Amino acid sequence: MGLRVAVQMDPMAGVNINGDSSFALMLAAQARGYDVWHYEVGTLTLDANDRLTAFAHPVYDLQRVAGAHYRFGEPKRIDLGSDVDVVLMRQDPPFHVGYITATHLLERIEHETLVVNNPVSVRNAPEKVMVLDYRRFMPPTLITRSTDEVRAFQKEHGAVVVKPLHGNGGKAIFRVPAEGDNLGALFEVFNSTWPEPHMVQPFLPDVAKGDKRIVLIDGEVTGAINRRPGEGEFRSNLAVGGSAEATELTPREQEICAAMGPRLKELGLIFVGIDVIGGEWLTEINVTSPTGIVAIDRFNGTDTPGKIWDAIELRLKERKAS
Repeated sequence: MGLRVAVQMDPMAGVNINGDSSFALMLAAQARGYDVWHYEVGTLTLDANDRLTAFAHPVYDLQRVAGAHYRFGEPKRIDLGSDVDVVLMRQDPPFHVGYITATHLLERIEHETLVVNNPVSVRNAPEKVMVLDYRRFMPPTLITRSTDEVRAFQKEHGAVVVKPLHGNGGKAIFRVPAEGDNLGALFEVFNSTWPEPHMVQPFLPDVAKGDKRIVLIDGEVTGAINRRPGEGEFRSNLAVGGSAEATELTPREQEICAAMGPRLKELGLIFVGIDVIGGEWLTEINVTSPTGIVAIDRFNGTDTPGKIWDAIELRLKERKAS
């Protein structure tokens, strides 16, 4: 199936060609003979006729060659409802009002164009909020702006980890010891930086064993990697120096995936990455711009981008048949 694909993402010049999942998806699209377009979210326009357009470049000559990894053709304004078959919503979070607004705009073309992941579901399922539907698999979790609430939580659980509710890539995640050193100052910074509450969880020593990224495609597990913290770090995100290794799913992780898989499929969340610490504790469900597929394929010899495009093609066939 020859598809016309528009990728809503960050600037191409700054892409990490050896690890970026969006770039891997674009390479796979090119290999299948798809027409590939790139646009940045700031160019979205809903015109007076209720048509959603973007100022986009056709993309050619995608390759993993530093400094020559892509070539843009002449840009033009394209209609995302009639000129393309698929929109990949792949710009990086943070998940803020601008991100939410883009999902509202993309929702207006859902009857014409397949948007991956489904913009309504993305809007309703930010990483650290949707996961709360699966508390039975999570460590104890507090969502608050109150220092007093965190101190009471610490008395019960000891050292804690404090995270921005809509952060990404391991940024601004802090470990606070059981004594609560600097907790007040930290919450002053968090409360002045972010208007929403923050996530607080017990520090899990098992993070030293790794933080597993598991990828699900249309609700089915397709692969996983284990990410270990770098020296002097407790965060295992690859973006902050963590290292990846091959892994298998534990029975508990299989149970977690089986519990959430059907709902992810139902919501149109085709490409999802979940994070599990120590083979046991679910911490995040990543639906906005999941990563990790390049490392998974490197260790497992798989073709995760190809599986994602297979799922997208199947969705399009089902839409045409209905």
